[in-house]
This record gives sequence, structure tokens and C-alpha cells, in this order.
Amino acid sequence: MKFAVIVFPGSNCDRDLLWAVKDVLGEEAEYVRHDVENLEGFDGVLIPGGFSYGDYLRCGAIARFSKIINEIIRFANEGKPVFGTCNGFQILTEAGLLPGVLLRNRSLHFICKTVSLKVENNQTSFTSEYQKDEIIHLPVAHGEGNYYCDEKTLEQLKDNNQIVFTYNGENPNGSLANIAGIVNEKGNVLGMMPHPERGVEHLLGSDDGLRFFRSIVKNYGKVGIKR
Repeated sequence: MKFAVIVFPGSNCDRDLLWAVKDVLGEEAEYVRHDVENLEGFDGVLIPGGFSYGDYLRCGAIARFSKIINEIIRFANEGKPVFGTCNGFQILTEAGLLPGVLLRNRSLHFICKTVSLKVENNQTSFTSEYQKDEIIHLPVAHGEGNYYCDEKTLEQLKDNNQIVFTYNGENPNGSLANIAGIVNEKGNVLGMMPHPERGVEHLLGSDDGLRFFRSIVKNYGKVGIKR
């Protein structure tokens, strides 16, 4: 597969994503600037964490109006995989590709540590390499990771099995229903606050994130089931 790693002013996890899919997984990946308007030739989009435009408004609120966003929306509407981690998750909600919002952590403090996650749904194209209810460990690094939505949206997320990851044990940010990651109804857009790209080798403390990217390649690659 060939992945586009989107780079906004203030992105700081773009190199992590590129390294994870290119150097560790062995797939093609290129940086794509926020002002590019064409994603032709790419098979998947990865939106990194960081502080796009300095988070001067709501996190992701300015990035949502970048030129690349309309192309990402078109890309997603065609059923191609779009993944956003941390600030990327925030951008996906601001762009309307995922429901809900990300609020300030309940503690009002920035959190940077490894957390325990439960795989709630392993039937997505991002999680097929995991076991249902498996406990994995990935790092988080955010100040606005408190996921929130109204009651109706929460019920829809539950009914459609769109809650993919939840925090297991400690909820580090106060997120509603312990939600750590969700997918859209079609199943091709996933956002999560934890960083799978920072957990692809034992040297980093965990390689649980590697199966996340392997799932994408398995399901959307040239011999995969989604092409």
C-alpha cells in the first residue's frame, strides 16, 4: 500500500507514522502537505498527532479548513481507509467524518504515559489482527482527549458497534463511556487518542500497535478484501 501522511503546521507525530508504516511495516509512505488538493495514487491516509496550527482554537478547528480536508473527505467517501491519531482524531471530528468532540482532559493536565486498552470491536479493517476483548497497551500524549457526544449519538455508536477501543481500568482523561477510539458507520474512518505508531517495537515498550497497521494492509492491500 501507499500511505499519505498528512502534515499540518504543528504536526509532530508525522515522522512516527511514516517510520511505522515505511520502515517497520515495509509499505510505501510519503508526507503530504496540508495545502495539497489531490490524493491520487494513495491507498490510505494517516493523520498524525501534534498541535495543528498551535491549537489556537479548538484542537483541529483550524486544520479542518485546510485545502487537503475536502480531498480527505472525498477519499473517505470512496471507502478508502482514513486513520487519525490524537490531533488526527480531533481533526476527523471537526471535519465531520466522525461524530462527537474531544474536550479538555478532566484533570486539566496534559497526560503522557502508556495506557491499557480493551479491543471492543475486532471486526473492523483496522483491528482484524486483534482478538475480541483483548487487552493491549499503547501510549497517549494529549491535553484534550476527553471524548464526548450526546446520548443519542452514544446509543448509535453502541448499536452500530462503532466503539472500537475503550480505556481498560483507568480512564486517563474522563472520556465518555471510557471511549478511546471509534470508527464511522461505513468502517473505513477510525480515530483514536492513543498512538499505535508509538507502539510497534518492543524497544518502545510495546509492539501492540503493529497489528493495527498490519490489519489495514491486510484488508486494503492489493490482495486484501477491500480493494
